[in-house]
Amino acid sequence: MSRLADKVAVITGTSPNIGGTLAAGLAAEGARVVCTDLSGDVAEACAAGIRAAGGEAIAVAGDVTDPDHANEAISRALSQWGRVDILVNNAVFFRQQGLLSMPYDVYRAQLDVILGGAFLFTRAAATAMIERGEGGSVINVLSTAAFQGQPGNIGYSTAKSGLLNFTRSVAMELAEFNIRVNGFAPTATAPTNPAAIAQMEELVTRPQEYQMDFSAQIPMSRLPAPQDYVGAVVFLASDEASMVTGTSITVDGGAGAKYWPWIPHRA
Repeated sequence: MSRLADKVAVITGTSPNIGGTLAAGLAAEGARVVCTDLSGDVAEACAAGIRAAGGEAIAVAGDVTDPDHANEAISRALSQWGRVDILVNNAVFFRQQGLLSMPYDVYRAQLDVILGGAFLFTRAAATAMIERGEGGSVINVLSTAAFQGQPGNIGYSTAKSGLLNFTRSVAMELAEFNIRVNGFAPTATAPTNPAAIAQMEELVTRPQEYQMDFSAQIPMSRLPAPQDYVGAVVFLASDEASMVTGTSITVDGGAGAKYWPWIPHRA
């Protein structure tokens, strides 16, 4: 298919779980993709997978909190393909700790990656889009944790909630340039990559102060997998969403709509 033919996308945080799957999904719809990640090996693996599937992709490694990295990623897209049409702010630093246990410097670092990275990349991408004069689409990866109070995950929840209003504010600022800014909110995700599966298993089996039973709370029959998110992001990136801005699409199997005492799936 070619809903994104001739468009160029920049995606931050392209590990094999959500970010890498979104990058591959955009490429499958015809987008040419810049894969970025703190790890050069991760970024290159994502780009190589896209090229092996017949797409076009390059890798740019760096720290999203570094303004030079944001500028480099956009410059590489411009030098390679002459344009930037889509930005997906997905980079995240995940450290699940609460108010009483999280060191302040770690809290600040988590906000800096999620919020600061989105600020720097959105500014760099928007500048390129404005200069070209053909608009564009910015998609910020939120989380259902942006809308609900999750104990023991204070930095992540705070940053994702801040990203929600960052989305609205920037959407209003960039509307005059025909640049759409939207959020996409995944939830607890069932990974398909072996490394990500191992990380998830370690996370859910280790002792936790606040026990979570994600699978029991999902009205649908299973947790979403990364591939379940591709359709929503492709839609927001495409011309089909030409009048959609300042809002968010949630893909959570109905978890956020559920009346809170109901447990759909008991163990």
